[in-house]
Amino acid sequence: MAVGSMRCSLLLVLGHLMIVAGGKGWFGGDTVSASRIGAAATAVVTKSSREKAANESFPAARSTGGREAVAGAVDDPELVASEVDMMISNSTSRRGLGYLSCGTGNPIDDCWRCDPEWHRHRKRLADCGIGFGRNAMGGRDGRFYVVTDPGDDDPVNPRPGTLRYAVIQEVPLWIVFKRSMVIILKQELIMNSFKTIDGRGVDVHIANGACITIQFVTNIIIHGLHIHDCKPTGNAMVRSSPSHYGWRTMADGDAVSMFGASHIWVDHNSLSNCADGLVDAIMGSTAITISNNYFTHHNEVMLLGHSDSYVRDKAMQVTIAYNHFGEGLIQRMPRCRHGYFHVVNNDYTHWEMYAIGGSAEPTINSQGNRYLAPVDPSAKEVTKRVDTDESVWKGWNWRSEGDMLLNGAYFTPSGVGASASYAKASSLGAKSSSMVASITCDAGALRCRRGSHC
Repeated sequence: MAVGSMRCSLLLVLGHLMIVAGGKGWFGGDTVSASRIGAAATAVVTKSSREKAANESFPAARSTGGREAVAGAVDDPELVASEVDMMISNSTSRRGLGYLSCGTGNPIDDCWRCDPEWHRHRKRLADCGIGFGRNAMGGRDGRFYVVTDPGDDDPVNPRPGTLRYAVIQEVPLWIVFKRSMVIILKQELIMNSFKTIDGRGVDVHIANGACITIQFVTNIIIHGLHIHDCKPTGNAMVRSSPSHYGWRTMADGDAVSMFGASHIWVDHNSLSNCADGLVDAIMGSTAITISNNYFTHHNEVMLLGHSDSYVRDKAMQVTIAYNHFGEGLIQRMPRCRHGYFHVVNNDYTHWEMYAIGGSAEPTINSQGNRYLAPVDPSAKEVTKRVDTDESVWKGWNWRSEGDMLLNGAYFTPSGVGASASYAKASSLGAKSSSMVASITCDAGALRCRRGSHC
């Protein structure tokens, strides 16, 4: 708690100084030091084609066909935005927490963090979602499962008490941890539907091995984890349910990888230094919220979309809100292909190449973010159209609305501003960019302790 509060105080002071300084570059010299990138600069790994074998590895339980994989797409996103605003305004009646409100301006945190009995009301978190992934209930309707064993000796026959044993079950589960632990996964953690992984109250690291795969499942919440140093694994048998295991080809080494998944919420995690992406969503994934995370020391941070030719990703809708994109990041925060993306109230304090990229006519709605450009005069632009001629991308709908652009940062808008297109890329009301420091200062895994505010 003390560490988080100190970081908040420092960020608030720095944010104020950046505004007063008028973005003249004094702050950028420290934040863009090449020595702080470390191994991330060489961590460029080309996406593999292993998803081609996915249906062979998990035939019955994971078959999608038709429109199933994009069933979570929202038909009326304007309704989503109005519902979220109403839920925030009426938080007392919805959540019974009006008397506990933190008043930070972060509606997720204000929903649950000020309750000193949060550990007795863990499942209340599932009612605090926002954006396109707001209906992800995770394991809310199931039992609690306590991870007591950090081991992962047998990915085909996991022991009861391990994280792998929990995530493959068919029933909803709210997964918590008995103590702090480092979990080194031998193979991908293949999740089943209706699961919450809740790391609050302890320090849980998934590191130095395989990481999390969310493939053709729904209703997943990942909260409060440190996920880092993920490695490529595979060419092995891995269990995906109590009744099925299959052959997995090589995984790329993503921290959190989504394939044809829907209703996913990734919140308050600290992610860094993986072999490929930190958060990737491909192959028709949709109804996703990525919020309150702290991203550091990585090259290609976030890829949203399988390929420029994979048109089923046109139904993709992702909310990226209240995250801190921090030191040692280079590009893809995110890179989008097809679909609709709401980038709202995030703090971008470091990039080496660009912050937001796209390559297949995505609609990008950037609202109320704070963008601090690096010192490098060739990297001031927030945006990048990847391998696309201006005659093509000038018709794409990309807009910046209420963003704070510091140290020479600039956002290149495009398109005709079609309201219908931006409606599909709107998922909640943006706060003023002047509030970004307070909204995001506790991004990442929280230091929560029982009996006190988290």
